[in-house]
Amino acid sequence: MFVATFLIKKIMSKSSNSHINIYFITIVITLGGLLFGFDTGVINGTQFYFSKYFELTGALKGFIVSSALLGALVGAAGAGLLSKEVGRKSSLIISAVFFAISAWGSGLPSILPESISLMVFFRILGGIAIGIASMNAPMYIAEISPADKRGKLVTYYQMAVVIGFFVVFLCTYFIGDNLTETQNIEYGWKYMFWSELIPALLFLVLLFMVPRSPRWLMIKGKEEEAKNILTRIHGEELANKEFVEIKESIHKEGKSEKVSVFKKSLFPIVVIGTVISILQQFTGINAVLYYGADIFEQALGFGKEDILLQQILLATVNLLFTFVAMYTVDKLGRKPLLTIGGFGMLAGFLIMGFTLYLSDYSSVNSVGLPTISSTEGIISLIGILLFIASFAMSMGPIVWVLLSEIFPNKIRSAAMSIAVAAQWLANYFVSQTFPIVVESDANKLVADGGVWNNALPYFIFSGFIVIIILFVWKYIPETKGKTLEEMENIWEKK
Repeated sequence: MFVATFLIKKIMSKSSNSHINIYFITIVITLGGLLFGFDTGVINGTQFYFSKYFELTGALKGFIVSSALLGALVGAAGAGLLSKEVGRKSSLIISAVFFAISAWGSGLPSILPESISLMVFFRILGGIAIGIASMNAPMYIAEISPADKRGKLVTYYQMAVVIGFFVVFLCTYFIGDNLTETQNIEYGWKYMFWSELIPALLFLVLLFMVPRSPRWLMIKGKEEEAKNILTRIHGEELANKEFVEIKESIHKEGKSEKVSVFKKSLFPIVVIGTVISILQQFTGINAVLYYGADIFEQALGFGKEDILLQQILLATVNLLFTFVAMYTVDKLGRKPLLTIGGFGMLAGFLIMGFTLYLSDYSSVNSVGLPTISSTEGIISLIGILLFIASFAMSMGPIVWVLLSEIFPNKIRSAAMSIAVAAQWLANYFVSQTFPIVVESDANKLVADGGVWNNALPYFIFSGFIVIIILFVWKYIPETKGKTLEEMENIWEKK
C-alpha cells in the first residue's frame, strides 16, 4: 500500500513533467527490493511457529532459516549471465515468478507435514529470486536514470528493502495477533508466508509496463529501440547526449570483443566493488536485524514485553535514515555519506561494546539470567540505534548506488553478479558465525571465566568498520553527477 500510494502521488505530482516515466519505472523496479526485504524478513515472523509445528531440532531450524541466503548466493552468481543474455527486465520477471512460487509453496508443508524438504526447496527458490533481483534492480535503475538523479533513484531500492522488512513485520504481527498460539502453530505461519503473494504478483504485473534497459539494448545492437526509450524517459536533448556517450563507450570497448572481468585494466574495479559489497555485511547489520530479539533479551536485559517495541523502533530508525540518504546522496555525494556513516556506526558499536564490557551484570532478566542494569540497557540501545541510523544513511543504500554505477558497460552484468554473490556469501557467514561468537568461551561473562563480558561481537564489527572507513578514503572515487560512461574515464585515469 505504501509503495502504491507513493507511486500514485509521484505520477499525480509529476503529470506535467517530462520525467514522469522515470519515477513510475523506478517505483515498479523497487518492488523487487520490497520483496527482497519481505522474503528475508518473513522467516523471522514464522520460524517460532513452524519450528513447533515440525518439532525441529536447532540445527534443522537454523538450516531452514538460512536456506534462503544460500539461494540468494546461487541467484546472484547466475544473475550476471542471465541479465546479459535475456536483459535486466526479463531477469526481474523471472525473479517475480520465483517470488510468487516461493511464497505459495512455503505454506505447502503444512498440508504435507512429512515434507519439510519442500519448505527448504521453496525457501531456496525465494532466495534465488532475491539474488536475481538484488543484482538486476539497482543496475536497471542506474541504467535508465539521468546522472543528476541516479543516486537518489537507486536509493529508492534500499528504501524499498527497508520498507519490505517493516511491512512484513506488521503483516506477521497482525496475522499472529489475531490468532491463538495453537492456531498460529497449526496454520497461522502458512498465512504469513502466503501474504507475500500480494506484492509478488503486483511486481510481476507491473514489470510488463516498463521498458527494457537502453544500455542493454545497445550492447545487443538494438540502437533504434534504445534511442526511443531514452527519448521517452529523458526527453530528446538529453537522450541524444546519452545515446552518443553509450555508443562511444561500447565502440571503445570493442563491440565484438569478449571482455573479461579479469582483464588487467578492469579487474581492480571488480575487486574494489566486491570488497565494498562484502564489507557492507561485515558491519554486522544483519546480526542485529536477524538476532535483534535475542540481543535485546539476553544481552540488554529487556523483557519479552519490550522486545516488540524495540524491533519497531529499529525498523522505524532504519526507514527514516534511509530517507536521509535518498535526499542527500546527490547533494553531498557518495563518499562523504560513507565516511560520516562509518564514524557513526563505529561510535554506535563502541558505545554498546564498552557498556557491555564494563557492566557487572548485577541485574536479572525475565528468564532469570544475569544482565546489565536498565540504565546500561538504555545506553546500549542508544548505541544500536546510532549504528542502525548511520548504516541506513550510508553503507545500506550507498553500496547499492556504487555497485550500480562503477562498473563499465561491457562487464556490468558479470561484475555485479560477482559483487552481489560475494555479499550474500558474507551475509551467510556473518549470520552463521554471530551466534557462535556470542556463545564462545571468550565472550562469556567475566564472572563465569570469560574475557569480553558479552561485548566481543561488537568490538569485532567495530574493527571491520575501521577498515571500511580507510577503504572508502583510499579506494572509492566520488561518482556524484557523473554519467555511467564518464565513470569509465575516472578508472582509466587511476
